[in-house]
Amino acid sequence: MEPHEIQPDTQLCTIIGFNAQTGDRRRYFNKILKISGINATAIALNIKEEHFHYTMTNLANSKVNRMIIEPEFQAEVIKYCDELNERAKVRGLVGFVEVVDGKIIGYNLDVDIDELVENPEFFDERMILAVRMMLLAERWYGAKIDLDLIPTIV
Repeated sequence: MEPHEIQPDTQLCTIIGFNAQTGDRRRYFNKILKISGINATAIALNIKEEHFHYTMTNLANSKVNRMIIEPEFQAEVIKYCDELNERAKVRGLVGFVEVVDGKIIGYNLDVDIDELVENPEFFDERMILAVRMMLLAERWYGAKIDLDLIPTIV
């Protein structure tokens, strides 16, 4: 979705990272939303390490309630979360956060991916990322999960 296509009714979420604007997470996620006909988009927030603390300490009081975390911040974000799902606790990595009632809740989708993909050993890193973004698009916006779309997304 191009900036001029964002309308008042467009649903928004954020992706945070060093190169969030040009990263595959944003590209795959937005492509899934577009294919699904969902009026939503991920807005990239390119930040440097020195701005991460400020961003996360102000997240619960901001208008952002859904944020995808790029790999460089997935371990560090844990200390800003009020709650974590079990997989995030075990892995020590958070792939996305949601703000609910002023609390930051961190999630990791590795178990969900393992349950969805029959033979994950046949999937490369980009394909697994596409599955991860499908799961997130379904969770946040009701997008249909269709593993046959992986080649189109990647």
